[in-house]
Amino acid sequence: MPNILLTRIDNRLIHGQVGMTWTNHLGANLIVVANDQVATDEVQQNLMDMAVAEPIETRYFTLQETIDKIHYAAEDQLIFLVVKTPQDVLRLVAGQVPIKKVNIGNMHFSEGKKQISSTVSVDDEDVRAFHRLHELGVKLEIRRVPDEKSLDILKFI
Repeated sequence: MPNILLTRIDNRLIHGQVGMTWTNHLGANLIVVANDQVATDEVQQNLMDMAVAEPIETRYFTLQETIDKIHYAAEDQLIFLVVKTPQDVLRLVAGQVPIKKVNIGNMHFSEGKKQISSTVSVDDEDVRAFHRLHELGVKLEIRRVPDEKSLDILKFI
């Protein structure tokens, strides 16, 4: 069983809050980014790696690679899993990735989305994905940084 400490939805993927603040708070030693585009984009990977302090390691996998490889994680790998969307989380859960808790950190506003907190905006597809994740027993919280109070997203959607 992979040791996934937390899964975070953040459409920026790795940046200072993820690479330093959250990783230190969780005690993670590995950040796994599950994203189809970034998995093949070395420039983006290199930029994101600059936000991660040694000795934290990073891996960039497609969603399917994450599903296929996560169960081979070593026992001493303390994993912080980062994705862009709730649909990505739903796909991982459907693929048997053992995700118990999701931190919703950043979902940018765009046309067709409704802002529900200072950093989270959702559309109907996002809402459906969050409700399905809840039905599957996944705990869902909005929290930008570790020292903020956790908010239950279901109270806002």
